[in-house]
Amino acid sequence: MKGFDSKFKNFPDYIIGITKEIWEGRNIASLHNYYDKNIIVRSPSSIVIGNKRVIDATMATLAEFPDRTLYGEDVIWSGSPNSGMLSSHRIQSTATHNNPGIYGSPSGRKLKYRIIADCHAKNNKIDDEWLIRDQGAIVKQLDWDPKDFARDLISREGGPEKCVKPYTYDNDVKGPYEGKGNDNEWGELFSNTLNCIMSADFSVISKEYDRAVNLEYAGGVSDISHGGVDNFWMGLRSSFPSSEFIICHQIGLNENKMPPRAAIRWILNGKHDGWGVFGPPTGANVCILGASHVEFGHYGIRREFTLFDYISVWKQILIHTGEIY
Repeated sequence: MKGFDSKFKNFPDYIIGITKEIWEGRNIASLHNYYDKNIIVRSPSSIVIGNKRVIDATMATLAEFPDRTLYGEDVIWSGSPNSGMLSSHRIQSTATHNNPGIYGSPSGRKLKYRIIADCHAKNNKIDDEWLIRDQGAIVKQLDWDPKDFARDLISREGGPEKCVKPYTYDNDVKGPYEGKGNDNEWGELFSNTLNCIMSADFSVISKEYDRAVNLEYAGGVSDISHGGVDNFWMGLRSSFPSSEFIICHQIGLNENKMPPRAAIRWILNGKHDGWGVFGPPTGANVCILGASHVEFGHYGIRREFTLFDYISVWKQILIHTGEIY
């Protein structure tokens, strides 16, 4: 780990360790050490530039959810200390909605949801990040419909003209990391599988997924088997049938004592021009930033985790339609 603090034994240990130190250890000031002052953090809801804004957002989240935990489920990574490393870090978070904040008046509800964060690190600092939090799962557990929450959020932020604009392919900001991952066979296999699905070849599901595959999807959805894969990806793709599916980054990984894994960050960019999980077509221009992790077994993909942000999708649709009030 050349260039990194010697207390970290490897890159996953660095990623999991600093996450725990910042959030559960309440050492928010350590972000000055671990994050570059000009870091770019892209999430489906916005693009944040600069460490100060990251620190402000971290404090706001902890004020609303003071007991928040972040359990690192996996780190799928590529690169080297010399050239820089990219981690795709899957987290399961728990929190109690104890104080007012972006999610409204305190409800006392106990939440559980997932996050996937892709981070580029070099010389002990993170300088580029893509953060996908399952906002749909959060608001559902607070008894909000994602569409209604998006509508309310637009109103609270000042209306369609003044509200915080979601991340799109066009407003993206170029950062220091320009890598595309690696050419490992497992990343390539999963990439080919997703490209087949997005090209309407859903027969690939029964060929590449274990019949007993366990599935964790955006919106806090847990499912199983080929029907669950088909339901999720068909519902998404059919809402945006003419959109371009772009694989932005892919990693395949073989590690001792672990099954083969893959992590893919992707974009679905185009028009809401079909019937699916987002209702009747509106013609809205929509960009969906997504991330997927899989584990492979003897009979194909045996676990899949795919996240995107339902709130940011609905926000883009509602800004287009004007259906705000």
